[in-house]
This record gives sequence, C-alpha cells and structure tokens, in this order.
Amino acid sequence: MEKIAGLDQAAELFKILGNESRLALVWLLSQEPLTVGALADRAGLSQPLVSQHLRTLRQAGLVNSEREGKEIRYALADEHVAHVVLDAIAHVQEPNHQGSEQ
Repeated sequence: MEKIAGLDQAAELFKILGNESRLALVWLLSQEPLTVGALADRAGLSQPLVSQHLRTLRQAGLVNSEREGKEIRYALADEHVAHVVLDAIAHVQEPNHQGSEQ
C-alpha cells in the first residue's frame, strides 16, 4: 500500500484526542479561551488534572497559552482541531448513529 502523507500525524492526533477529558477541554476551548480554573470548573475536573491534560495538548501543538496579568488563558492553536471534535460529537448525536451506546 502506498504511504498516505500525514497519516501517521493524524493517527497521533486521534490518539491524543482519544481521552474523554481532553475532548471536553478542546470542546470548551473551542467556545472561548479559558484559564485552568475555569476549565476545571466547567469540565468538572481537578486543576492538577486539567494542567496535565493541557500540557499534553500543548506538547502536541493543539493548545497555546497567553499570560494576562496573573492568569494564563489557554486557547486552541488551530481551528481545525475544533472542527474535528465538533464534527465527531455531531456525528455520534445523529439519530441513525450506530455507536455502542444507544
């Protein structure tokens, strides 16, 4: 089989997004830039866990940060990631979706 350009990077992206908590954080950041505290509150996760997931997302180049005074706001680095996540959520919410949960 001929190697498809970018396939290995796409697989790595899906591996990173294959965690429900990270998906939730990406979804929240698709709405607006947020601090760790705001992300923790909205996602129902502890701040240390959110920080750990943000570190993974930053290392993958999916999230960036900007200091505002004493706070750091996190935002998606690329809107393509938001589209991937939002499309996946929309797909599984379709009435004819044949997923494992029905």
